[in-house]
Amino acid sequence: MTELHPDLRENVRLLGDLLGQSILRFPGQDCYDRIEEIRAAAKADRRQESGSGQRLVKLLGQLSDDELLPVTRAFNQFLNLANLAEQYHGIRRKQGHPSDLVVESLGDVFDRLKSGGIDPEELHRKVADLRIEFVLTAHPTEVARRTLILKYDEMSDCLSRLDHDDLMPGEREEIVDRLSLLIAEAWHTDEIRHERPTAVDEAKWGFAVIENSLWQALPKFLRSLDTSLSEATGQGLPLQVSPIRIASWMGGDRDGNPNVTHEVTREVFLLGRWMAADLYLRDIQALRAELSMWQASDELRAEVGDSREPYRQVLAQLRERLIKTRDWAEASVKGEPADDSGTLFENEDLTGPLELCYRSLVDCGLETIANGPLLDTIRRAHTFGLPLIRLDIRQEASRHAEAVAEMVNYLGLGDYLSWSEQERQAFLVKELKGRRPLVPRNWQPSEPVREVLATCEVVAGQTPEALGSYVISMASKPSDVLNVILLLREAGMAFPMRVVPLFETLDDLKGAPDSMAALYEVDWYREYCSGRQEVMIGYSDSSKDAGQLMAAWAQYQAQEKLTEVANRYGVHLTLFHGRGGTVGRGGGPANRAILSQPPGSVNGSFRITEQGEMIRFKFGLPRLAVQSLTLYTTAVIEATLAPPPVPKDEWREVMDWLTERSLRSYREVVRENPDFVPYFRQVTPETALGKLALGSRPARRKATGGVESLRAIPWIFAWTQMRLMLPSWLGSDVALEEAAQADRLPELREMMQGWPFFRTYVDMLEMVLAKADLRIASYYEQTLVEDEQLLALGQSLRQRLQGCIERLLELKQQQTLLEQEPVFAHSMKVRNPYTDPLHYLQAELLRRDRESEGAGKVPEMVERALKVTMAGISAGMRNTG
Repeated sequence: MTELHPDLRENVRLLGDLLGQSILRFPGQDCYDRIEEIRAAAKADRRQESGSGQRLVKLLGQLSDDELLPVTRAFNQFLNLANLAEQYHGIRRKQGHPSDLVVESLGDVFDRLKSGGIDPEELHRKVADLRIEFVLTAHPTEVARRTLILKYDEMSDCLSRLDHDDLMPGEREEIVDRLSLLIAEAWHTDEIRHERPTAVDEAKWGFAVIENSLWQALPKFLRSLDTSLSEATGQGLPLQVSPIRIASWMGGDRDGNPNVTHEVTREVFLLGRWMAADLYLRDIQALRAELSMWQASDELRAEVGDSREPYRQVLAQLRERLIKTRDWAEASVKGEPADDSGTLFENEDLTGPLELCYRSLVDCGLETIANGPLLDTIRRAHTFGLPLIRLDIRQEASRHAEAVAEMVNYLGLGDYLSWSEQERQAFLVKELKGRRPLVPRNWQPSEPVREVLATCEVVAGQTPEALGSYVISMASKPSDVLNVILLLREAGMAFPMRVVPLFETLDDLKGAPDSMAALYEVDWYREYCSGRQEVMIGYSDSSKDAGQLMAAWAQYQAQEKLTEVANRYGVHLTLFHGRGGTVGRGGGPANRAILSQPPGSVNGSFRITEQGEMIRFKFGLPRLAVQSLTLYTTAVIEATLAPPPVPKDEWREVMDWLTERSLRSYREVVRENPDFVPYFRQVTPETALGKLALGSRPARRKATGGVESLRAIPWIFAWTQMRLMLPSWLGSDVALEEAAQADRLPELREMMQGWPFFRTYVDMLEMVLAKADLRIASYYEQTLVEDEQLLALGQSLRQRLQGCIERLLELKQQQTLLEQEPVFAHSMKVRNPYTDPLHYLQAELLRRDRESEGAGKVPEMVERALKVTMAGISAGMRNTG
C-alpha cells in the first residue's frame, strides 16, 4: 500500500505533537497518557483484523464521566487537524510527488481537445459562452463552527509559510510558535454550536466564503483561463464574460423550512448589497493608489475635464457612490429611514466607470497597467455584481397552487384546485397574456398565502443580477411553473425570472420528460423563456426513495430524455444538479461525475449545489478554490466538446435488469420490512441528531412518520456515523449477486471499460464500501438494540454488506478494496485509530443518553461528549450528509 507523502506525514505529525502539548498543559499528564493508551489500543486492534476491539472497549469503559469529554475532544481535534494537513497538501507549492493531488491544467485540456480535432475557433467560442454556476446551500452538513474554521484557515497558512527550504531557524520557530498558539486556542474553544444558526446567519456564512476565498480566487482563476485560452486559440477571454457565477439558497430556500420568511429573504438581499459595497470599496481604495497616471483618452477627459489624475477622479466618484450604497443597505437592514439617492443599483453603474478607465489605459498604450488589479476588479464586478450573490428562491408547488386558488375563489371564478390541468393552463395563459391585475387591493388572503405573495413582492423588487432561479419542488405539470410566473407578475415583476421545476423522486424523474414537453407545448411559455430552460435533478430524495443504483440510472435516463425533448423544441437546456457531498446523495469526485453525464446534456452550461462542509473542502481557501474552479471548468468544457459515447442498447438492457433487482430488494427492506424503522431508530444516532445545532432547517418534514418523512441528510448522516453506510449500497448487493449467479460479470466489466457512467458508479460504490466497517456496525447493534427480534435484520444487513464487498472485488478483479486508489486507502488507514475510539464511545454515550432520557435528565457531560463524537466521526469520514 502506498504510504503517505513524507511531507504530508511530517505535517500530520507536527500538528499532532502540538495538540499533544496543549493536552499536556491542560487537562494534564494523566489525561494525555490515557489518550495515548487508547490510541495505541485502537492501532493494535486494527492490526489484528479479526480482533473485536475488546482491549479498546475495555479502556474506554474505564473512563470516568470527567474524562469522557477531554478524550472525545482530543480525537475530534486530531481528525480536524489531519483534514487540514491533507487539504493543504492538495494545494501545496512544492508539487511533483506521484501521490500529490494534481489537477490537470486548463492548457493541457485545451491541447488535448485540439489534438482530438476540436477547431481553435470553436474552442474559443465555447469557453467564451461557458456558464458554470455554483449554488451554495446551507444544508446542515457543516459541523465545524465558523470560529474554528477561521483558526484552521490560519493554521493552513502557517503550513504554507513552513513549506520553504530557505527558512532561517528563527523564522521557522516563529511560525511553529504561531501554529502552537492557534492549536491551543482551538483546544480551548468549544467545538459544538449550542444555538441553532438562523437562516440569516447561514447567509452571512455564505458571504464570508466569498470575502475570505472566492474574492481572491476568482480573478486569479480567470487570469489563468485567459492565458491558457490565448495560448490555445490566439484570443483571450472577452472582458465582459463571466463563465463562473455564484448563487445561494441561504435565505431563499423556504421548502420545509418555516424559518425562512419574506423578511429573512429581504434582509439577505440587503446584506448581500452591503457586503458587496464594502468589498468593492476596498478594491477602489487599492486602485486609487495604483492608478496615478495622467495620460487619458478623450472619452475619459470628457468625463473628468483637465484633472491631473483623471483615473483617481473617476474612482473617487465611484467610491462616494459605494459609500452611499453601503450606508443605505445598512440603514435598510436596521429598518431605519434610508436615503437611496446616489446609490448603485444597476450593475452598469459599477462596471461603466471601471471599463472607462480600462479603455482609456489601453488607448494610451498602457495595456500592462490596464491588465493589472483593475482587470481583476472588472472581472469581480461582472461575476459578483452589486448584489454579491444571486439568490435562488425555493418553494413547494402546492403553496403556489393554493395562492392562485384563493385568488380565483375570491374573484368568484370557481374552485381552481378541482380544475383539470388543461383548465388551469387555459386560465393561467389567458391571465398572463392579459394586462389586468388579478389581485384586488382590499383582498385579505390566509396567512400561508400572504407569505407566498409577500415573498413574490420581495423578489419583484430586485434587479436581475440579484436573482438566480425560482425552484419549484414537487413540480410535475406545466401549471406548477405558470402559477409562479403569474404570482411574480402580480407582485410587479418587470422581467422574466428563470422558473425551474425540480424532479426528485423516482416517479418524478420518470415523468419529467413528458412534463417538460407539455410545458414547451405552451406557446406563451416558449416565448417567455426565450429558448432557455433550466431543470433541477434531485439526487438525495431519489436515492432515499429507490436506492442508489436505481436512482443513478433513473437520473441518467431523465437527463438523456430531457435533453432530447429540449432539442426537439429548440430550447437550450441547463441541468441543475442537486448533489450532496456523500455518494448516497450524488456526491463524489466532481470531474468524473461531469464527464460521465449523458452525451449532449452538458452543453456549455452546468449548475450544481455545493453545500455544508463541501463548500469548505472545495472553496474554503483561495488556492483550493482556484483548483476546484479549474477542475469543474475543464470537465464542463470537455463534456461539452468531447462528450462520452452513447451507451450500447445491450448495456441499457443490463442496467434495466440490474435496477429491477436492486429496486425490489431495497424497497423490501426499507419500505416493507416492519422491523426496519425500529432497527434504524435503535442502532443509529438518528434520534440524537436533533441535539446538534447544525442548520436552520428542521431534520424532519413532519414531526412523526417513518423514513419517508426524514430528510435525506440525517438519513445518510445516521448510517455514516455507525459505519453501515446502508443507503449507498443496499440493493446493489442483490443486483451484483444475481449478476454473478447469471454469469453476467464479464458484461459488467465491458460496461466499466466503455461507459464512464457505469465505471463511475462502480468506483463510487467501492469508495463507500471502503468506509463501511462491519465490526463497528456490529458493536453499535450489541450496545444499542434492545428488541431481540430486530437482531436478525441487523445480522442479515451485515451479511449483505459483506457479500456486496466480495462481489465488487470479483467484478473489479481485485484482492482488496481501493487498490486503484492507494492514497485514499492510506488516508482512511491513518484516520482509523482516531475514529475507532469515537465510534465505541458514541455507542456507549448513546446508551447512557437514552437511559438518562428515560429517567428524565441527561448529564451535561454525556450530552456534550456525544455531540463531539458526532462532529469527530464526521471529520474522520470527511463528510456528514
